[in-house]
Amino acid sequence: MSFSSPGLPMNSVGNDRVDQRTCLICGDRATGLHYGIISCEGCKGFFKRSICNKRVYRCSRDKNCVMSRKQRNRCQYCRLLKCLQMGMNRKAIREDGMPGGRNKSIGPVQISEEEIERIMSGQEFEGEANISWNNNGDSDHSSPGNGVSESNQPSPVSTPSSSRSVELNGFTALRDQYIGTPVSTHYQYLPHLFNYSAHSALMPPQTRSLDPQSHSLINQLVSAEDLEPLGTPMLIEDGYKVTQAELFALLCRLADELLFRQIAWIKKLPFFCELSIKDYTCLLSSTWQELILLSSLTVYCKQIFGDLADVTSKYSPSDDELHRFSEEGMEVMERLIYLYRKFNQLKVSNEEYACMKAINFLNQDIRGLTNTSQLEQLNKRYWYVCQDFTEYKYPHQPNRFPDLMMCLPEIRYIAGKMVNVPLEQLPLLFKAVLHSCKTSVSKE
Repeated sequence: MSFSSPGLPMNSVGNDRVDQRTCLICGDRATGLHYGIISCEGCKGFFKRSICNKRVYRCSRDKNCVMSRKQRNRCQYCRLLKCLQMGMNRKAIREDGMPGGRNKSIGPVQISEEEIERIMSGQEFEGEANISWNNNGDSDHSSPGNGVSESNQPSPVSTPSSSRSVELNGFTALRDQYIGTPVSTHYQYLPHLFNYSAHSALMPPQTRSLDPQSHSLINQLVSAEDLEPLGTPMLIEDGYKVTQAELFALLCRLADELLFRQIAWIKKLPFFCELSIKDYTCLLSSTWQELILLSSLTVYCKQIFGDLADVTSKYSPSDDELHRFSEEGMEVMERLIYLYRKFNQLKVSNEEYACMKAINFLNQDIRGLTNTSQLEQLNKRYWYVCQDFTEYKYPHQPNRFPDLMMCLPEIRYIAGKMVNVPLEQLPLLFKAVLHSCKTSVSKE
C-alpha cells in the first residue's frame, strides 16, 4: 500500500528501487519489463533470438547450470529453460519487435509443463527450418567454458528459479536448480543460495527435527510481531455509498496503522542492538511499503480481503475514473491478484511470515547503509532459519521454501510500481484487487 508518510522521502525511495531492479533470469541490472517479466537487455535479446530462430539447445551437465551475469552465456539450454519458467511470453515477441511497437503483455505467463518440454526438445519446431542443434549454447559465445566454471565446478547461483516451476521427466526443474549448488557471493534481492536437497517425488521425506537455534530465533521474531487484529474501523452500514474521498481517507488511516506497527516491530527485533539507528532509518525508509504489503497479504489478510473488501464494494467509481486508470495501475492490479493467489495457496504461517519479513528488511543493497557486512550476515542467518523451519514443518512440500523466497522480489517490484500510481487512482485499484481476490476465493 503506497501512501506517503511524513519523514519518508518518496521520490528518493522510488529512484533507489529503480536502480536496484535486477533481471529475474541472471541477476544483472534490469532495464524494464520485457516479454512479461523484469529482465536485462541481454536476456531479452537472448530469448528473442532463441524463439525467433527456433533454436534448440542441449545441456552438457545436469540441466541445473548457474544463471548469473558472468555465467549466463555458458549454457543456453538452462538459460532458455529459466526464461520460460519465469514466465517470459514468447507470443509477445512479434509485437514487441515491430518498429515503434510496444509489448502489451502484462506480467509473466504460465504455460504447461508439456508445452515447455516441447519447446526445449524442439518438438514445437519440427518441420520448420533453421533448427540449430548446439551442445552448449548460442552462436554468440561471449564466455568460455560452456556450462563449467574455471574450476570445473558448478558456478555460484545468483538467482533462484521461479516459483512457477514445472516437472520435467518426473523431477522438478526447480529442485534440479538447487541440488549440488554451492553458496554464491552476491545476490541483490536475496542472500546466499545453498545446497537445497529437495526430496524426489518417488521417495518419502525423512522425518527430522528443528534445530534448537532456529527454534529460538523464530520464536524471537514471532514475539516481535503485533499479530492482533487491526484497530482501524472497517465496518459500514448496509446501503451506504462510499465516496472516493472517504475510501482514500480510510486507506490512508489503514496505512498509518500498518506503518506504526512496523516502527514498533523494529524496536523489538532480536538483533536491534546490532545495527545503528542510521541504518534502521535507511532500511525502514526503503522497505516500509514492502513490509506493509507483505503483512497485508499474510497475517492481516482476513481483514484486508474481508472487512476492507466489504467497504470497497460500496464504492462506485465514475466513468472518468475508469477511463483515466493508468497502465501501471493495471500492471500492479494483475500482479497483486497473482501474488494474493500464491499466498492463499501457500497459507503462510506466522513463523514463515516473520522470517520473510526479516529477510526482506535486511537488504544490504540499499544505498546509504554503513554496515552492509553485518546486514549480510543477519540476512543469511534468517534465510537459513526459514529454510530449516519450512523443511521441518512441511516435509512433503520440498519446493515450499523457494516458493516463499521468490515472492519477495515480486513484492519489491509491486511496491516500487505502486509509487508511480496516481493517488486518486488508489481507491479504484484497491476496489478492483479486493473484488477480484474475494471472487476467486469464493469460487474455490
